[in-house]
Amino acid sequence: MNISSRFARFAGLLIALSVLGSTPLAAQQYSLAINNGRVIDPETGLDDIRHLGIKGDRIVSISIRPLEAERVIDASDLVVSPGFIDLHTHSPTPLGQYYQAFDGVTTALELEAGAAPVLNYASQISAQPMINYGASAGYVALRVREKNGIVTSSGLGSGTPVGFKGWKTALMVFLMGRETAMAPSMVELATADELARMRADLLAELDAGALGIGLPLDYFSDAIQEEELRMIFGVAAERGAPLFIHVRRGIDGDPSGLREAIRLAGDFGVSVHLCHITHNAISNLDLFLREIAQAQAKRIDVTTEVLPYNAGSALISSAVFGRDWQTIFNITYEDVEWAATGERFNKAMWEEYRSEYPEGQVIHHYLKEEWTQQAVQTPGVIIVSDLLPMESRDKHVAPHNGAFSKILGRYVREKKLLELPAAIRKMTLLPAQRLERYAPVFKRKGRLQVGMDADITIFDPNTILDNATYQNPYQEASGINHLIVNGVAVISDGQQVEGSFPGLRQLAGRANTVQ
Repeated sequence: MNISSRFARFAGLLIALSVLGSTPLAAQQYSLAINNGRVIDPETGLDDIRHLGIKGDRIVSISIRPLEAERVIDASDLVVSPGFIDLHTHSPTPLGQYYQAFDGVTTALELEAGAAPVLNYASQISAQPMINYGASAGYVALRVREKNGIVTSSGLGSGTPVGFKGWKTALMVFLMGRETAMAPSMVELATADELARMRADLLAELDAGALGIGLPLDYFSDAIQEEELRMIFGVAAERGAPLFIHVRRGIDGDPSGLREAIRLAGDFGVSVHLCHITHNAISNLDLFLREIAQAQAKRIDVTTEVLPYNAGSALISSAVFGRDWQTIFNITYEDVEWAATGERFNKAMWEEYRSEYPEGQVIHHYLKEEWTQQAVQTPGVIIVSDLLPMESRDKHVAPHNGAFSKILGRYVREKKLLELPAAIRKMTLLPAQRLERYAPVFKRKGRLQVGMDADITIFDPNTILDNATYQNPYQEASGINHLIVNGVAVISDGQQVEGSFPGLRQLAGRANTVQ
Protein backbone atom coordinates (compact mmCIF):
# COMPACT_ATOMS: atom_id res chain seq x y z
CA MET A 1 0.00 0.00 0.00
CA ASN A 2 1.48 3.40 -0.99
CA ILE A 3 1.62 6.47 1.25
CA SER A 4 -1.39 8.16 -0.34
CA SER A 5 -3.52 5.02 0.10
CA ARG A 6 -2.51 4.77 3.76
CA PHE A 7 -3.38 8.42 4.27
CA ALA A 8 -6.77 7.97 2.63
CA ARG A 9 -7.63 5.01 4.85
CA PHE A 10 -6.44 6.95 7.90
CA ALA A 11 -8.67 9.86 6.90
CA GLY A 12 -11.61 7.48 6.67
CA LEU A 13 -10.89 6.22 10.19
CA LEU A 14 -10.77 9.81 11.49
CA ILE A 15 -14.21 10.46 10.00
CA ALA A 16 -15.66 7.47 11.85
CA LEU A 17 -13.99 8.46 15.13
CA SER A 18 -15.18 12.06 14.81
CA VAL A 19 -18.77 10.83 14.53
CA LEU A 20 -18.45 8.74 17.67
CA GLY A 21 -17.33 11.80 19.57
CA SER A 22 -20.02 14.14 18.24
CA THR A 23 -23.13 15.42 19.98
CA PRO A 24 -25.98 12.93 20.50
CA LEU A 25 -27.33 11.81 17.14
CA ALA A 26 -30.96 12.42 18.04
CA ALA A 27 -30.13 16.08 18.65
CA GLN A 28 -28.67 16.61 15.21
CA GLN A 29 -30.86 18.46 12.75
CA TYR A 30 -30.63 16.72 9.37
CA SER A 31 -32.81 17.41 6.37
CA LEU A 32 -32.12 13.87 5.14
CA ALA A 33 -30.64 10.71 6.58
CA ILE A 34 -29.57 7.71 4.52
CA ASN A 35 -29.36 4.73 6.87
CA ASN A 36 -28.14 1.13 6.63
CA GLY A 37 -26.53 1.35 3.18
CA ARG A 38 -23.24 -0.06 1.95
CA VAL A 39 -21.37 3.24 1.74
CA ILE A 40 -18.48 3.30 -0.74
CA ASP A 41 -16.13 6.27 -0.77
CA PRO A 42 -13.45 5.80 -3.43
CA GLU A 43 -11.04 8.33 -1.92
CA THR A 44 -10.77 7.07 1.66
CA GLY A 45 -11.43 3.43 0.82
CA LEU A 46 -14.49 3.27 3.07
CA ASP A 47 -16.67 0.28 2.11
CA ASP A 48 -18.96 -0.63 4.98
CA ILE A 49 -22.41 -0.14 6.43
CA ARG A 50 -22.75 3.50 7.41
CA HIS A 51 -25.42 6.15 7.91
CA LEU A 52 -25.24 9.55 6.22
CA GLY A 53 -26.62 12.81 7.56
CA ILE A 54 -27.44 15.54 5.03
CA LYS A 55 -28.12 19.17 5.85
CA GLY A 56 -29.01 21.38 2.93
CA ASP A 57 -26.72 20.51 0.03
CA ARG A 58 -23.85 18.99 2.05
CA ILE A 59 -22.98 15.77 3.82
CA VAL A 60 -22.55 16.70 7.49
CA SER A 61 -22.29 13.31 9.20
CA ILE A 62 -21.11 9.78 8.49
CA SER A 63 -22.12 7.61 11.39
CA ILE A 64 -21.76 4.04 12.56
CA ARG A 65 -25.23 4.38 14.10
CA PRO A 66 -28.56 5.21 12.38
CA LEU A 67 -29.55 8.86 12.22
CA GLU A 68 -32.83 10.67 12.65
CA ALA A 69 -33.90 13.35 10.19
CA GLU A 70 -36.83 15.14 8.59
CA ARG A 71 -36.73 12.46 5.90
CA VAL A 72 -35.09 9.05 6.21
CA ILE A 73 -34.11 6.68 3.40
CA ASP A 74 -33.62 3.07 4.42
CA ALA A 75 -30.80 1.89 2.14
CA SER A 76 -30.64 -1.67 3.49
CA ASP A 77 -29.15 -4.02 0.86
CA LEU A 78 -28.38 -1.04 -1.37
CA VAL A 79 -25.11 0.63 -2.35
CA VAL A 80 -24.66 4.29 -1.43
CA SER A 81 -22.21 5.87 -3.87
CA PRO A 82 -21.10 9.36 -4.80
CA GLY A 83 -23.21 10.61 -7.70
CA PHE A 84 -21.85 9.56 -11.08
CA ILE A 85 -20.08 12.30 -13.07
CA ASP A 86 -20.33 12.04 -16.86
CA LEU A 87 -17.57 14.00 -18.60
CA HIS A 88 -18.89 13.27 -22.08
CA THR A 89 -22.53 13.81 -22.92
CA HIS A 90 -24.25 15.67 -25.76
CA SER A 91 -27.78 15.79 -24.40
CA PRO A 92 -28.54 18.92 -22.33
CA THR A 93 -32.27 18.38 -22.80
CA PRO A 94 -35.14 17.42 -20.49
CA LEU A 95 -35.15 13.90 -21.94
CA GLY A 96 -31.39 13.62 -21.70
CA GLN A 97 -31.40 14.66 -18.05
CA TYR A 98 -34.28 12.30 -17.31
CA TYR A 99 -32.53 9.24 -18.71
CA GLN A 100 -29.17 10.20 -17.22
CA ALA A 101 -30.80 10.53 -13.79
CA PHE A 102 -32.10 6.97 -14.13
CA ASP A 103 -28.53 5.98 -14.97
CA GLY A 104 -27.31 7.36 -11.65
CA VAL A 105 -25.71 10.52 -13.08
CA THR A 106 -25.80 13.62 -10.88
CA THR A 107 -23.48 15.78 -13.05
CA ALA A 108 -23.57 15.62 -16.86
CA LEU A 109 -20.98 17.64 -18.80
CA GLU A 110 -20.51 18.52 -22.48
CA LEU A 111 -16.69 18.59 -22.63
CA GLU A 112 -15.68 17.01 -25.97
CA ALA A 113 -17.71 19.33 -28.21
CA GLY A 114 -18.39 22.10 -25.75
CA ALA A 115 -20.50 25.12 -26.61
CA ALA A 116 -20.20 28.78 -27.47
CA PRO A 117 -21.31 31.00 -25.92
CA VAL A 118 -20.96 28.76 -22.89
CA LEU A 119 -23.26 30.90 -20.75
CA ASN A 120 -26.13 30.11 -23.14
CA TYR A 121 -25.46 26.37 -23.02
CA ALA A 122 -28.40 24.08 -22.21
CA SER A 123 -31.14 26.64 -22.66
CA GLN A 124 -33.75 23.87 -22.71
CA ILE A 125 -33.00 22.86 -19.12
CA SER A 126 -31.45 25.93 -17.50
CA ALA A 127 -34.72 26.90 -15.81
CA GLN A 128 -35.48 23.38 -14.58
CA PRO A 129 -32.38 21.15 -14.38
CA MET A 130 -32.87 17.76 -12.76
CA ILE A 131 -29.13 17.21 -12.44
CA ASN A 132 -25.99 19.35 -12.56
CA TYR A 133 -24.68 20.35 -15.97
CA GLY A 134 -21.94 22.36 -17.68
CA ALA A 135 -19.76 22.64 -20.77
CA SER A 136 -16.32 23.42 -22.06
CA ALA A 137 -15.60 26.22 -24.51
CA GLY A 138 -16.45 24.66 -27.86
CA TYR A 139 -13.56 25.60 -30.10
CA VAL A 140 -15.01 24.32 -33.34
CA ALA A 141 -18.18 26.24 -32.55
CA LEU A 142 -16.06 29.38 -32.33
CA ARG A 143 -14.44 28.43 -35.63
CA VAL A 144 -17.75 27.88 -37.40
CA ARG A 145 -18.93 31.29 -36.23
CA GLU A 146 -15.68 33.00 -37.23
CA LYS A 147 -15.31 31.38 -40.64
CA ASN A 148 -18.93 31.96 -41.57
CA GLY A 149 -19.09 35.57 -40.53
CA ILE A 150 -21.28 35.12 -37.45
CA VAL A 151 -18.91 36.68 -34.92
CA THR A 152 -19.74 40.25 -33.93
CA SER A 153 -17.43 42.93 -32.62
CA SER A 154 -18.87 42.37 -29.15
CA GLY A 155 -17.67 38.77 -29.14
CA LEU A 156 -19.64 35.66 -28.27
CA GLY A 157 -21.30 36.71 -25.05
CA SER A 158 -24.79 36.52 -26.48
CA GLY A 159 -26.78 34.79 -29.15
CA THR A 160 -27.64 31.19 -29.90
CA PRO A 161 -24.91 28.82 -28.75
CA VAL A 162 -23.23 26.61 -31.30
CA GLY A 163 -22.76 23.25 -29.60
CA PHE A 164 -22.61 19.62 -30.64
CA LYS A 165 -25.78 19.76 -32.72
CA GLY A 166 -24.84 23.09 -34.29
CA TRP A 167 -21.47 22.19 -35.70
CA LYS A 168 -22.58 18.69 -36.63
CA THR A 169 -25.39 20.24 -38.64
CA ALA A 170 -22.95 22.65 -40.29
CA LEU A 171 -20.74 19.72 -41.16
CA MET A 172 -23.64 17.80 -42.65
CA VAL A 173 -24.68 20.74 -44.80
CA PHE A 174 -21.16 21.16 -46.13
CA LEU A 175 -20.66 17.46 -46.92
CA MET A 176 -23.92 17.18 -48.77
CA GLY A 177 -23.11 20.24 -50.89
CA ARG A 178 -26.38 21.90 -49.95
CA GLU A 179 -24.95 25.19 -48.74
CA THR A 180 -21.42 25.91 -49.82
CA ALA A 181 -21.24 28.92 -47.48
CA MET A 182 -20.52 26.46 -44.69
CA ALA A 183 -17.42 25.12 -46.42
CA PRO A 184 -14.81 27.54 -45.02
CA SER A 185 -15.08 26.40 -41.41
CA MET A 186 -14.54 22.80 -42.48
CA VAL A 187 -11.57 23.01 -44.82
CA GLU A 188 -9.88 26.42 -44.86
CA LEU A 189 -6.83 27.29 -42.78
CA ALA A 190 -7.29 30.27 -40.47
CA THR A 191 -5.67 33.58 -41.34
CA ALA A 192 -3.55 35.46 -38.81
CA ASP A 193 -6.42 37.87 -38.10
CA GLU A 194 -8.87 35.00 -37.61
CA LEU A 195 -6.47 33.23 -35.24
CA ALA A 196 -6.17 36.41 -33.19
CA ARG A 197 -9.94 36.82 -32.96
CA MET A 198 -10.53 33.15 -32.11
CA ARG A 199 -7.84 33.35 -29.45
CA ALA A 200 -9.62 36.33 -27.87
CA ASP A 201 -12.99 34.56 -28.09
CA LEU A 202 -11.55 31.44 -26.50
CA LEU A 203 -10.12 33.44 -23.60
CA ALA A 204 -13.47 35.18 -23.17
CA GLU A 205 -15.30 31.85 -23.00
CA LEU A 206 -12.89 30.54 -20.36
CA ASP A 207 -13.32 33.71 -18.34
CA ALA A 208 -17.09 33.30 -18.65
CA GLY A 209 -16.87 29.95 -16.88
CA ALA A 210 -16.18 27.24 -19.44
CA LEU A 211 -14.88 23.99 -17.92
CA GLY A 212 -11.83 23.89 -20.19
CA ILE A 213 -11.61 23.68 -23.98
CA GLY A 214 -13.48 21.16 -26.12
CA LEU A 215 -11.69 20.19 -29.32
CA PRO A 216 -13.27 17.49 -31.53
CA LEU A 217 -10.32 17.82 -33.87
CA ASP A 218 -11.06 14.76 -35.99
CA TYR A 219 -14.09 16.45 -37.57
CA PHE A 220 -11.96 19.42 -38.71
CA SER A 221 -8.75 17.59 -39.59
CA ASP A 222 -8.28 19.34 -42.93
CA ALA A 223 -8.75 22.81 -41.50
CA ILE A 224 -6.94 22.92 -38.15
CA GLN A 225 -3.18 22.52 -38.51
CA GLU A 226 -0.09 23.08 -36.35
CA GLU A 227 -0.16 26.87 -36.03
CA GLU A 228 -3.79 26.88 -34.96
CA LEU A 229 -3.28 23.97 -32.59
CA ARG A 230 -0.38 25.75 -30.92
CA MET A 231 -2.59 28.79 -30.44
CA ILE A 232 -5.25 26.65 -28.75
CA PHE A 233 -2.74 24.88 -26.51
CA GLY A 234 -1.17 28.24 -25.70
CA VAL A 235 -4.51 29.56 -24.44
CA ALA A 236 -4.95 26.42 -22.34
CA ALA A 237 -1.51 26.97 -20.83
CA GLU A 238 -2.19 30.65 -20.14
CA ARG A 239 -5.41 29.87 -18.27
CA GLY A 240 -4.39 26.51 -16.79
CA ALA A 241 -7.41 25.02 -18.54
CA PRO A 242 -7.79 21.33 -19.47
CA LEU A 243 -8.30 20.30 -23.09
CA PHE A 244 -10.81 17.59 -24.05
CA ILE A 245 -9.77 16.24 -27.43
CA HIS A 246 -11.21 13.89 -30.02
CA VAL A 247 -7.88 13.25 -31.73
CA ARG A 248 -7.46 12.95 -35.48
CA ARG A 249 -8.53 9.43 -36.39
CA GLY A 250 -6.26 7.43 -38.68
CA ILE A 251 -6.76 4.15 -40.49
CA ASP A 252 -7.69 1.36 -38.07
CA GLY A 253 -6.12 3.02 -35.06
CA ASP A 254 -3.16 4.86 -36.57
CA PRO A 255 -1.53 6.56 -33.54
CA SER A 256 -0.54 9.83 -35.25
CA GLY A 257 -3.43 11.78 -33.71
CA LEU A 258 -2.68 10.39 -30.25
CA ARG A 259 0.99 11.30 -30.54
CA GLU A 260 0.15 14.80 -31.77
CA ALA A 261 -1.99 15.49 -28.70
CA ILE A 262 0.57 14.07 -26.27
CA ARG A 263 3.42 15.99 -27.92
CA LEU A 264 1.58 19.29 -27.62
CA ALA A 265 0.53 18.53 -24.04
CA GLY A 266 4.20 18.03 -23.19
CA ASP A 267 5.33 21.13 -25.10
CA PHE A 268 2.87 23.41 -23.32
CA GLY A 269 2.57 21.65 -19.96
CA VAL A 270 -1.21 21.48 -20.17
CA SER A 271 -3.78 18.91 -19.04
CA VAL A 272 -5.24 16.81 -21.85
CA HIS A 273 -8.12 14.36 -21.71
CA LEU A 274 -8.46 12.05 -24.73
CA CYS A 275 -12.05 11.20 -25.62
CA HIS A 276 -13.46 7.67 -26.19
CA ILE A 277 -10.18 5.78 -26.52
CA THR A 278 -11.54 2.55 -28.01
CA HIS A 279 -13.33 4.42 -30.77
CA ASN A 280 -10.04 6.01 -31.83
CA ALA A 281 -7.60 3.20 -31.07
CA ILE A 282 -9.75 0.42 -32.59
CA SER A 283 -7.39 -2.59 -33.03
CA ASN A 284 -4.43 -0.56 -31.72
CA LEU A 285 -5.73 -0.24 -28.17
CA ASP A 286 -2.66 -1.84 -26.57
CA LEU A 287 -0.43 0.77 -28.19
CA PHE A 288 -2.68 3.69 -27.24
CA LEU A 289 -2.86 2.59 -23.58
CA ARG A 290 0.87 1.98 -23.48
CA GLU A 291 1.77 5.38 -24.93
CA ILE A 292 -0.63 7.15 -22.55
CA ALA A 293 1.01 5.34 -19.62
CA GLN A 294 4.47 6.29 -20.93
CA ALA A 295 3.41 9.94 -21.17
CA GLN A 296 2.08 9.85 -17.62
CA ALA A 297 5.40 8.39 -16.45
CA LYS A 298 7.05 11.48 -17.96
CA ARG A 299 4.68 13.63 -15.88
CA ILE A 300 2.58 14.68 -18.86
CA ASP A 301 -0.95 15.23 -17.55
CA VAL A 302 -2.98 13.05 -19.90
CA THR A 303 -6.04 10.93 -19.14
CA THR A 304 -8.61 9.05 -21.18
CA GLU A 305 -12.09 7.53 -21.08
CA VAL A 306 -14.21 4.72 -22.48
CA LEU A 307 -17.89 4.28 -23.26
CA PRO A 308 -19.04 0.65 -22.93
CA TYR A 309 -20.39 0.23 -26.46
CA ASN A 310 -18.88 -1.53 -29.44
CA ALA A 311 -20.33 0.66 -32.15
CA GLY A 312 -20.34 4.27 -33.13
CA SER A 313 -23.32 6.36 -34.11
CA ALA A 314 -23.36 9.39 -36.37
CA LEU A 315 -25.28 11.11 -39.11
CA ILE A 316 -24.95 9.21 -42.36
CA SER A 317 -23.60 12.49 -43.75
CA SER A 318 -20.81 12.77 -41.17
CA ALA A 319 -17.31 13.72 -42.25
CA VAL A 320 -15.81 10.32 -41.68
CA PHE A 321 -18.18 8.78 -44.23
CA GLY A 322 -16.84 11.20 -46.80
CA ARG A 323 -13.44 9.55 -46.41
CA ASP A 324 -12.39 5.95 -46.96
CA TRP A 325 -14.45 4.85 -43.97
CA GLN A 326 -14.37 1.14 -44.82
CA THR A 327 -10.58 1.15 -44.55
CA ILE A 328 -10.51 3.49 -41.55
CA PHE A 329 -12.84 1.25 -39.53
CA ASN A 330 -11.96 -2.05 -41.22
CA ILE A 331 -15.65 -2.74 -41.92
CA THR A 332 -18.01 -3.07 -44.89
CA TYR A 333 -21.54 -1.89 -45.71
CA GLU A 334 -22.99 -4.91 -43.90
CA ASP A 335 -21.45 -3.69 -40.62
CA VAL A 336 -23.55 -0.51 -40.73
CA GLU A 337 -27.23 -0.39 -39.77
CA TRP A 338 -29.93 2.21 -40.24
CA ALA A 339 -30.71 3.15 -36.65
CA ALA A 340 -34.46 3.57 -37.11
CA THR A 341 -35.11 0.06 -38.45
CA GLY A 342 -32.00 -2.05 -37.86
CA GLU A 343 -31.62 -2.69 -41.60
CA ARG A 344 -28.07 -3.44 -42.73
CA PHE A 345 -26.70 -1.63 -45.76
CA ASN A 346 -25.46 -2.67 -49.16
CA LYS A 347 -23.73 -0.33 -51.60
CA ALA A 348 -26.87 0.75 -53.43
CA MET A 349 -28.82 1.39 -50.24
CA TRP A 350 -25.89 3.34 -48.79
CA GLU A 351 -25.65 5.68 -51.76
CA GLU A 352 -29.41 6.24 -51.81
CA TYR A 353 -29.73 6.96 -48.07
CA ARG A 354 -26.64 9.18 -47.93
CA SER A 355 -28.12 11.30 -50.70
CA GLU A 356 -31.78 11.32 -49.64
CA TYR A 357 -31.68 11.12 -45.82
CA PRO A 358 -28.62 13.10 -44.66
CA GLU A 359 -30.05 13.69 -41.18
CA GLY A 360 -30.54 9.99 -40.51
CA GLN A 361 -28.53 8.14 -37.88
CA VAL A 362 -26.45 5.09 -38.68
CA ILE A 363 -24.77 2.67 -36.30
CA HIS A 364 -21.42 1.34 -37.44
CA HIS A 365 -20.16 -1.75 -35.65
CA TYR A 366 -16.38 -1.63 -35.66
CA LEU A 367 -15.19 -2.51 -32.14
CA LYS A 368 -14.62 -5.87 -30.52
CA GLU A 369 -15.96 -6.62 -27.06
CA GLU A 370 -12.52 -7.63 -25.80
CA TRP A 371 -11.19 -4.15 -26.62
CA THR A 372 -13.96 -2.50 -24.63
CA GLN A 373 -13.42 -4.87 -21.72
CA GLN A 374 -9.69 -4.14 -21.72
CA ALA A 375 -10.25 -0.38 -21.57
CA VAL A 376 -12.90 -0.73 -18.86
CA GLN A 377 -10.51 -2.78 -16.72
CA THR A 378 -7.47 -0.52 -17.20
CA PRO A 379 -6.77 1.55 -14.05
CA GLY A 380 -7.27 5.27 -14.54
CA VAL A 381 -9.63 5.00 -17.52
CA ILE A 382 -12.79 7.00 -16.80
CA ILE A 383 -16.30 5.79 -17.69
CA VAL A 384 -18.47 8.08 -19.86
CA SER A 385 -21.69 7.78 -21.86
CA ASP A 386 -21.19 9.91 -25.03
CA LEU A 387 -24.98 10.25 -24.96
CA LEU A 388 -26.27 11.79 -28.18
CA PRO A 389 -28.94 14.51 -28.19
CA MET A 390 -32.26 13.16 -26.88
CA GLU A 391 -34.86 15.71 -27.93
CA SER A 392 -37.93 13.65 -28.74
CA ARG A 393 -38.86 9.99 -28.39
CA ASP A 394 -39.91 10.19 -32.03
CA LYS A 395 -36.31 10.85 -33.08
CA HIS A 396 -33.96 7.90 -33.13
CA VAL A 397 -30.63 8.14 -31.31
CA ALA A 398 -27.97 5.65 -30.33
CA PRO A 399 -28.53 3.78 -27.05
CA HIS A 400 -25.63 5.20 -25.07
CA ASN A 401 -28.41 5.66 -22.55
CA GLY A 402 -27.53 3.44 -19.58
CA ALA A 403 -23.72 3.40 -19.83
CA PHE A 404 -23.07 3.52 -16.09
CA SER A 405 -25.71 0.92 -15.30
CA LYS A 406 -24.23 -1.29 -18.02
CA ILE A 407 -20.83 -1.16 -16.33
CA LEU A 408 -22.29 -2.05 -12.93
CA GLY A 409 -24.73 -4.67 -14.17
CA ARG A 410 -22.91 -6.41 -16.98
CA TYR A 411 -19.20 -5.85 -16.31
CA VAL A 412 -19.20 -5.85 -12.49
CA ARG A 413 -22.04 -8.20 -11.53
CA GLU A 414 -22.30 -10.55 -14.53
CA LYS A 415 -18.78 -10.69 -16.00
CA LYS A 416 -16.90 -9.84 -12.77
CA LEU A 417 -14.34 -7.80 -14.72
CA LEU A 418 -14.10 -5.20 -11.96
CA GLU A 419 -14.67 -5.04 -8.23
CA LEU A 420 -17.55 -2.70 -7.38
CA PRO A 421 -15.40 -0.05 -5.59
CA ALA A 422 -13.03 0.10 -8.58
CA ALA A 423 -15.93 0.66 -10.98
CA ILE A 424 -17.42 3.38 -8.78
CA ARG A 425 -14.03 5.11 -8.64
CA LYS A 426 -14.02 5.35 -12.46
CA MET A 427 -17.46 7.03 -12.40
CA THR A 428 -17.00 9.41 -9.49
CA LEU A 429 -13.59 10.24 -8.03
CA LEU A 430 -11.56 10.04 -11.24
CA PRO A 431 -13.76 12.45 -13.24
CA ALA A 432 -13.91 14.82 -10.26
CA GLN A 433 -10.12 14.78 -10.00
CA ARG A 434 -9.79 15.40 -13.74
CA LEU A 435 -11.60 18.74 -13.26
CA GLU A 436 -10.91 19.88 -9.71
CA ARG A 437 -7.59 21.62 -10.26
CA TYR A 438 -9.23 23.99 -12.74
CA ALA A 439 -12.75 23.96 -11.31
CA PRO A 440 -12.49 23.79 -7.48
CA VAL A 441 -16.19 22.93 -7.10
CA PHE A 442 -15.28 19.37 -8.12
CA LYS A 443 -13.15 18.97 -4.99
CA ARG A 444 -16.48 18.47 -3.25
CA LYS A 445 -17.78 15.90 -5.72
CA GLY A 446 -17.05 12.24 -6.35
CA ARG A 447 -16.63 11.52 -2.63
CA LEU A 448 -18.78 10.56 0.34
CA GLN A 449 -17.17 12.49 3.19
CA VAL A 450 -18.21 15.16 5.67
CA GLY A 451 -18.27 18.50 3.87
CA MET A 452 -18.81 17.04 0.40
CA ASP A 453 -21.73 17.96 -1.87
CA ALA A 454 -24.78 15.81 -1.30
CA ASP A 455 -24.79 14.34 -4.83
CA ILE A 456 -25.54 10.70 -4.06
CA THR A 457 -26.54 7.65 -6.09
CA ILE A 458 -28.27 4.78 -4.27
CA PHE A 459 -28.66 1.59 -6.29
CA ASP A 460 -29.41 -2.10 -5.99
CA PRO A 461 -26.27 -4.02 -7.01
CA ASN A 462 -28.38 -7.09 -7.76
CA THR A 463 -30.70 -5.44 -10.27
CA ILE A 464 -28.90 -2.46 -11.80
CA LEU A 465 -28.79 -2.90 -15.58
CA ASP A 466 -29.05 -0.97 -18.84
CA ASN A 467 -32.17 -1.70 -20.90
CA ALA A 468 -31.78 0.50 -23.99
CA THR A 469 -31.21 -1.21 -27.33
CA TYR A 470 -30.25 0.08 -30.76
CA GLN A 471 -33.86 -0.22 -31.89
CA ASN A 472 -35.42 0.99 -28.63
CA PRO A 473 -33.10 3.53 -27.02
CA TYR A 474 -35.74 5.22 -24.86
CA GLN A 475 -35.74 2.84 -21.91
CA GLU A 476 -34.74 3.74 -18.39
CA ALA A 477 -31.99 1.73 -16.76
CA SER A 478 -33.06 -0.47 -13.86
CA GLY A 479 -31.83 -0.41 -10.29
CA ILE A 480 -31.40 3.27 -9.38
CA ASN A 481 -33.57 3.41 -6.26
CA HIS A 482 -32.75 6.96 -5.17
CA LEU A 483 -30.86 9.88 -6.69
CA ILE A 484 -29.95 12.88 -4.54
CA VAL A 485 -28.74 16.07 -6.24
CA ASN A 486 -27.55 18.92 -4.02
CA GLY A 487 -29.36 17.31 -1.10
CA VAL A 488 -32.70 16.99 -2.91
CA ALA A 489 -34.24 13.77 -4.24
CA VAL A 490 -34.95 13.60 -7.96
CA ILE A 491 -35.58 9.84 -7.91
CA SER A 492 -37.25 8.23 -4.89
CA ASP A 493 -38.05 4.52 -4.60
CA GLY A 494 -37.29 4.14 -8.30
CA GLN A 495 -39.69 6.87 -9.43
CA GLN A 496 -39.07 10.40 -10.67
CA VAL A 497 -39.95 13.03 -8.08
CA GLU A 498 -42.30 15.36 -9.91
CA GLY A 499 -41.35 19.02 -9.79
CA SER A 500 -37.86 18.37 -8.40
CA PHE A 501 -35.20 20.35 -10.27
CA PRO A 502 -32.23 20.91 -7.93
CA GLY A 503 -29.49 20.73 -10.58
CA LEU A 504 -26.93 23.51 -10.90
CA ARG A 505 -24.75 24.81 -13.69
CA GLN A 506 -21.15 23.85 -12.96
CA LEU A 507 -18.92 26.81 -13.80
CA ALA A 508 -15.19 27.07 -13.39
CA GLY A 509 -14.19 30.62 -14.13
CA ARG A 510 -10.44 30.98 -13.85
CA ALA A 511 -8.44 28.28 -12.10
CA ASN A 512 -7.71 30.52 -9.12
CA THR A 513 -11.35 31.42 -8.54
CA VAL A 514 -12.36 30.84 -4.92
CA GLN A 515 -15.52 28.70 -4.76
